[in-house]
Amino acid sequence: MCDLPMEIIRVLSPFAPVFSPRVWAWATTLLVGAILAPGPRTVAAALRVLGLQADRPFGNYHRVLNRARWSSRALSPILLRLLVRAFVAAGAAVIVGLDDSIERRRGAKIAAKGIYRDPVRSSKEHFVKASGLRWVSLQLLAAVPWAQRVWALPFFTVLAPSERYHQERGRRHKTLPDWGRQMLLQLRRWLPERYLVAVADSTYAALDLLAACARLSNPVVVITRLRLDAALYDPAPARPPGTVGRPRKKGPRQPTLAERLQDPRTAWERLQVRWYDGSPRAIEVATSTAVWYHSGLPPVPIRWVLIRDPEGQFDPQALLCTDLAVSAQQIVEWFVLRWQLEVTFQEARAHLGVETQRQWSDLAIQRTTPALLGLFSLVTLFAHELLQGQALPVRQAAWYTKPLPTFVDTLALVRRELWAVPVFSLSPKSADMVETPRSLWDRMTDALAYAA
Repeated sequence: MCDLPMEIIRVLSPFAPVFSPRVWAWATTLLVGAILAPGPRTVAAALRVLGLQADRPFGNYHRVLNRARWSSRALSPILLRLLVRAFVAAGAAVIVGLDDSIERRRGAKIAAKGIYRDPVRSSKEHFVKASGLRWVSLQLLAAVPWAQRVWALPFFTVLAPSERYHQERGRRHKTLPDWGRQMLLQLRRWLPERYLVAVADSTYAALDLLAACARLSNPVVVITRLRLDAALYDPAPARPPGTVGRPRKKGPRQPTLAERLQDPRTAWERLQVRWYDGSPRAIEVATSTAVWYHSGLPPVPIRWVLIRDPEGQFDPQALLCTDLAVSAQQIVEWFVLRWQLEVTFQEARAHLGVETQRQWSDLAIQRTTPALLGLFSLVTLFAHELLQGQALPVRQAAWYTKPLPTFVDTLALVRRELWAVPVFSLSPKSADMVETPRSLWDRMTDALAYAA
């Protein structure tokens, strides 16, 4: 393999110190192969697309994943800082999404797999089980200027093994909120000075997680869903001097949000907010502050936001925010950004081969899926460097008009740049060279660039 474009080298060079020089050379080869390969992202497919199928020491490339000494966690803060520098203005809030996803995998040697509810195929009336691995991912929610929208850019993904996996090894099982709490605390250590906002679904609406983030010297603000029957209280009254006994944790009980929803005295405010598709939408909100408390768990001061649709197209719902000073409109607009995580998971399956890899050793499994999700962010950074403020070309068809670029256009741009340099092995013999008309070459590269 020869030199990569300078724009791509600038993005990759901060990661090199995590690897030894020899492993770094193999790792960059696999990275380029994973970008160029259509279909399954196996080590063999990455080598074939680079013309390295005849290289005998192919086992070296497998050892990058299943044996070599390097840390996925050490790569995460490097990727995060590159993303923040490229897509978040200085002094602006760093917004991240926290979510989990099921990677459908089967095999007797995959120890950490479990049986989970398939969130894609299941509904309220129909339950579908899936065998696979559960991953918890933190993704930066940032506006990508040439995409003209917010993308979810993965930078930190960890494996959450099944409960049976921990029972068989005599270990304490960590729930999804446990993993989420640890990841958010790690995020705070990586960005100690920035204003951090984490949005998550109801799985992570756990008092332990909220309290751990709120009690930091520089708190991580958490926005998530809130049950309509949650026990909310007034703040604890001031403690008079000389009072004996433990301090009170809460004041009088407040009405539940379900009761406020039915109460005609509830004050509603009409707002125009950016909805899931980016268009403005009218909603009605009621908001106030409270202390969320449950016996045996720490109390957490929150701002709650009760939302209803004037047109009645969706059921009333409630959100909470651990920063009491944030407005209701900002809470709603930050929370709806969470949908971009689902888009990223789908794009990674469709275009980066998540669920097509075939590694089965524990170490290779722990590395491969986070690497493919991180590849989504790396491709975005590559395109950002290549474009240098220019517009991203959008592929159109007579039967399909696409107003804004998507990830597949980003991937196609990066692939074309990689093909423009001598990445593949070329024979020095003129007898092995075939002249191709430019128009045919452009058609071939365009088709390959958009191959899934």
